[in-house]
Formats: sequence, structure tokens, C-alpha cells
Amino acid sequence: MNNIGTLIVLTGPSGVGKGTLLRQLTQRHPALYVTVSATTRPPRPGEVEGQDYYFLTREQFQTHIDHDQFLEWAEYAGQFYGTLREPVFAQLQLGRRVILEIELQGARQVRQRMPEAFLIFICPPTWADLEKRIRGRGQDSEQAIRRRLEQAKLELAAAEEFDFQLINDDLETALQALATKILSL
Repeated sequence: MNNIGTLIVLTGPSGVGKGTLLRQLTQRHPALYVTVSATTRPPRPGEVEGQDYYFLTREQFQTHIDHDQFLEWAEYAGQFYGTLREPVFAQLQLGRRVILEIELQGARQVRQRMPEAFLIFICPPTWADLEKRIRGRGQDSEQAIRRRLEQAKLELAAAEEFDFQLINDDLETALQALATKILSL
């Protein structure tokens, strides 16, 4: 595929602030296109179908896999997540910067399928900060929290695989650094 836009992958452990950074970034730079992922997990309070996620049954998700309709997909914390190909390619053809907020396994798939993609890893300032953020959500069971923390250890160990690493310590500082990097691509 001959892309005229730029594909940017944003990854980091659960609770690191990816969503907050992206919301602020797109408010300031509305020309950026952030994909909406599909998931089999139930909606959290306030999440909107088609805006936050496409909420699919496992059967619907499997049908998309069977028809190779995902750019990437992964199982994370017992649920499936994926990025549909068509909206990404359509926006790239329009010359836009397209941002995927995805997990490590999905980022690795994108790197294999589209090596020209630019991969960014968001890091927590400390492990204690990350654990506090995950527990502070108040939405997950202790078992789910433990799964997220175990997954976070694996993800943090892979940060060196990414083209750019950013520590989300101070929101405004991290946001400025992220915007500068993305807008330079």
C-alpha cells in the first residue's frame, strides 16, 4: 500500500494515561484522526458505542478475524481488542495522521504489517504511580487489577522496541512532547 498519510501507534500499559493524552491532543489538534477500536469487553460507565469503542460479541469479533478485517487484534485481560483496517486505510489515503491507541501485541502486528508506522510508547513515571492509577479507577476487581499489573510488567520490558518513548509524569509536559513528535512526522 502506498500511504500518503502517517500511521502512528500509541502504546503503554493500562493506567499510564494514553487516553487522557489522546483526548487533550485531539482537542488541540483536531486534524489528527484517532481510530476507534473494537472490543469484546462491556462498556464502562459513560462510554459510547462507535465513539469510545465498537462493542462486539465474541462471535462478531471472530467473524471480523475470519474475514481478515483487522489491521491488528489481540487478547488483553481476557477480552479481545482490534483495529478495523478499512477506516485506517481510508484516512491514510486522505493524507491524515492516523493514531492507533493499542496494546503491545497489536503494536507488534502493525510493525510487521506496516513497518513504516511510527511507534510511540508511553511510560509511567514510576511503578508505584502506575499501580496507584490502575487501582484508582475503581472499576476492576482485584483479580483484574493483578492481571493488568502483570501485563504492565511485560509491556514495560518491551518499551525499547518503540521508535519513541515518553514518560507521562506531568500531563502538560508529556502532551507538549507528544504533540511535537507527532506533528513532526
